[in-house]
Amino acid sequence: MLTQWSSLKKKIPPISLGMFNFIVALWLAIALNLPFFRKIHDLTPYQGIKAQLFLLATIVVVIALYNVLLQLLQWRWNAKILASVLIFVGGFSAYFVSSLGVVISPDQIQNAMQTDPKEVKDLLSAQFIIWAILFVVLPIAILSQLPILKEPVSKIIVKKFLHIVGSFIAIASLLFVFYVDYAAIFREHRDLKGMLSPQNVIASSLSYYRHQVPEQNLPLVTYGTDAHQVVPTSKTEKPKLMVLVVGETARAESFSLNGYSKNTNPELSKLDVINFSQVSSCGTATAVSVPCMFSGMPRKDYDAKLASHREGLLDIAKRAGYQVTWLDNNSGCKGTCDRIEQVQFSPELTKKWCATDGECRDEILVDGLKQYIAAIPPSDETPRLIVLHQMGSHGPAYYRRSSADFQPFKPTCDTNAIQGCSQQALINTYDNSIVYTDHILSEVIGALQQNQKYQTGFWYLSDHGESTGEHGMYLHGAPYAIAPTQQTHVPMVMWFSADWKAKNAQQMTCLNSQKSKELSQDNLFPSLLSLLGIQSQVIDAKNDMLQNCRPDSNKGI
Repeated sequence: MLTQWSSLKKKIPPISLGMFNFIVALWLAIALNLPFFRKIHDLTPYQGIKAQLFLLATIVVVIALYNVLLQLLQWRWNAKILASVLIFVGGFSAYFVSSLGVVISPDQIQNAMQTDPKEVKDLLSAQFIIWAILFVVLPIAILSQLPILKEPVSKIIVKKFLHIVGSFIAIASLLFVFYVDYAAIFREHRDLKGMLSPQNVIASSLSYYRHQVPEQNLPLVTYGTDAHQVVPTSKTEKPKLMVLVVGETARAESFSLNGYSKNTNPELSKLDVINFSQVSSCGTATAVSVPCMFSGMPRKDYDAKLASHREGLLDIAKRAGYQVTWLDNNSGCKGTCDRIEQVQFSPELTKKWCATDGECRDEILVDGLKQYIAAIPPSDETPRLIVLHQMGSHGPAYYRRSSADFQPFKPTCDTNAIQGCSQQALINTYDNSIVYTDHILSEVIGALQQNQKYQTGFWYLSDHGESTGEHGMYLHGAPYAIAPTQQTHVPMVMWFSADWKAKNAQQMTCLNSQKSKELSQDNLFPSLLSLLGIQSQVIDAKNDMLQNCRPDSNKGI
């Protein structure tokens, strides 16, 4: 076999470096970017033959652009290495763009950088492997065997110059003819650049490292140093215990509490909860939303670098006298819990709820919460804020996000290659994960109902939503400006014990009056601190839900 391959290789005539670069440009431009060209075709202002000419002109422009770049960057000593890297990056980028409708952006790069091995495993499928072979492994193998002609440097430079000049002429001519159309399309659809592989990964990575990547060893910026409890805990009044559940990938439109036709909230609907139906997220990925919602910065002013080394909501609650604790069944707290107590689950619970690959069902959070509360000494009167971070509905392996007892909707999509499932099966599987979340949240509330030592409260808020094929998009992480509501409209639910309600009747009236109001994750920071009876100058009154009901914002509720 090796002898035959060696013989075949000898029969392949060597090609010039300029032609090698042009072949790579053809592959990168055409094979990896069919979704981009389909989108351009859909947006073209023309019909019939004019539309075909416009599409052809776009293909030529992209080929020419890649050809110019490759002629400048690739020389005989690095051509095959650089080409392999570009095919590797572009090939995998193209998979997510073409198969899942993902737009590659700096936020997606940030999300990828913070993804753990369990989440990577969920992305692997037979379709992914086949794609990798056809669009990554095979083209790299073929290019590695193409012999490049040895030529004098002067001749190589001349040929490169001719390629570059020819490409520039093609680009200039076609842009001149269609400039108005291109300007209009790309001005109105800025996300198009996130569909063009591999430049989308390269450009987004550079933007991420330039603007968003946290700098190391920066000094911690203190925040809310004046934080204090309005009414300090006393022996005559039960201390507060608030459980904040940070949901994962749950979208509001799939909650029957918000009017969804399928009963995805069979347990919560029987409880005395306050459901907020019009809540938007700070981002479309965990890596953005979680730090943002705890930072105290509204979405429009959010600075990821500052948030990475500034104290946030949990630090302020701790400073004010709360014992703040984080229990995680996801990929970590993204830096928000670095300075508070983080509880590790006991071997007993991991054996009960976790698979051999380390992925655990969210019921481990319920049992972990019960164990944690049970271990608090009877004499301990410290108020507490406990955060539970769910695995929730994290995709694409939605079928792993619920157990058999919580899968009422059939048929289901029992694979992580979700783009190959019917729309109905995919939606059913996602909805089953919401039913399971409904059960988890109800169990948390049940545990709090049983507790007589504290005034107990519960707040559930998902980090972002999810696309399940709507508009040809799957998963999440789309640029916020063009993200569909499925990714930004999130569920939010509260519950309070009888003791809490009795002591804070006006709070309940105030919160109930805002069930249909447009809210966002911007409201979490100030409103949670107010619910906990914490005051600080850093609390933004206009985003404090409890301030919205006060005739005089200087008066406490």
